[in-house]
Amino acid sequence: MHIPPRVLTVAGSDSGGGAGIQADLKTMLALGTHGMSVVTAVTAQNSLGVQGAWELPAEAVRAQFRSVVDDIGVQAVKTGMLSSAELVETVAALLADLRVPVVIDPVGVSKHGDALLAASALDAVRGALLPTATVATPNLDEVAQLTGVRVEGEGDMRRAAAAILDFGPRWALIKGGHLTAGEGSGDSAVDLLTDGTEEHWLRAPRHDNRHTHGTGCTLASALAAQLAKGDTVPQAAAAAKNYVTGALAAGFRLGAGIGPVDHGWRMRGAH
Repeated sequence: MHIPPRVLTVAGSDSGGGAGIQADLKTMLALGTHGMSVVTAVTAQNSLGVQGAWELPAEAVRAQFRSVVDDIGVQAVKTGMLSSAELVETVAALLADLRVPVVIDPVGVSKHGDALLAASALDAVRGALLPTATVATPNLDEVAQLTGVRVEGEGDMRRAAAAILDFGPRWALIKGGHLTAGEGSGDSAVDLLTDGTEEHWLRAPRHDNRHTHGTGCTLASALAAQLAKGDTVPQAAAAAKNYVTGALAAGFRLGAGIGPVDHGWRMRGAH
């Protein structure tokens, strides 16, 4: 009997299905792994934004985690929305006992600009959560929020990565998708993966598509799925970038605002 690699997401729920645990589980399935979830918060969310968010108690998060890990087991973990210092510290303590790859997506703000992390939780992310990471995957806004480093062009991405690595993750994947063509990235979406010694610049064509909801969650989940399958970090990052690029290109309109990327693009034969 074939048992697929098992991947756990610890994140918030997106009722619109474009980001959060919904995006994570779709990504994990698309990449041939068995996805499992620890829900940290419930959001009322659609293509227009986040209308409400309700954090789960730390006890409920801890119980979900233990239930899955102690019985089913995991081969990689990905974290997303952890809205308070208490949840950040709870999850960090749970992750500290694991001996599997951990991808930390330090979610701070939604695609629509809604805050998803309390300012009071930033110290806990820096001091407790990031040190558990095999790979941390901040976007440029999250880099600025956590380190104060503002990336204006590709030349600043090394400095951003160094600042993130100072908090203890083994690798930093700085996502440069927010850079515009006039900021040194040309017509490419460029990310920098580094452990402080090795450097891997990941480039992909930009697509003229505004339906980009869920890109950060999707990339981190794809990375975790590939690590669970046995890829090295550079191999996993390259494969995750390829998957997200295809999902972006195939993104579709749902609702009146920013639609989701298409997590099932490979199954539908897109691209």
